[in-house]
Parts: sequence; C-alpha cells; structure tokens
Amino acid sequence: MAVTDKQKRYLKGLAHSLKPVVMVGNSGLTESVVAEINNALEHHELIKVRISGQERAERKAMLDEIAQTTGADLILVIGNIGGFYRPAKDPSIQLPR
Repeated sequence: MAVTDKQKRYLKGLAHSLKPVVMVGNSGLTESVVAEINNALEHHELIKVRISGQERAERKAMLDEIAQTTGADLILVIGNIGGFYRPAKDPSIQLPR
C-alpha cells in the first residue's frame, strides 16, 4: 500500500521528532541490519534509519533497497537519515484520507 502525498506530509510531521532507531555503519546493509529494521517497523510502524560513511548516491541506493526489502514506504530523506513507514497488523497511527 503506497501512501498518498497528504499521508506522507502527515507522517513527516510525526517523524520529525523521532530519533533514529537503527544505525547502518560501514559494513553496509547486512542481513542482521535488515532484520533489526523489520523488527523496529513491526513495533513502531514509523522509524528513522541513520546511514553513516556513505556518499549521497550510495545512501539513496541503500534507502531504496531498505524500502524494497522491508516493504516499507520511504517517506523522508534528510541528509544521512531516512524515515520509513509500514503499517502494523494492528495499526496505531491513523492516516488521513
């Protein structure tokens, strides 16, 4: 389920005050990092991920890969931080229509 522009703006507002939950280091996107991101998305629905030590193109590719492998929507990119949203089985965030 892709979020609409209105929903994306709403989620950006919610994500603004969040701290990054998962940090991707110099090792890159490993299987354990993807598992941790999936776990965080199950519990929080909306998370931020910090990617360190990469160039802009590599960060963008890594954020796109995270979105694809986890099935989450990439809702914001600010520098080396990306915000992801994936609704939980019992969603706690009510999106506007």
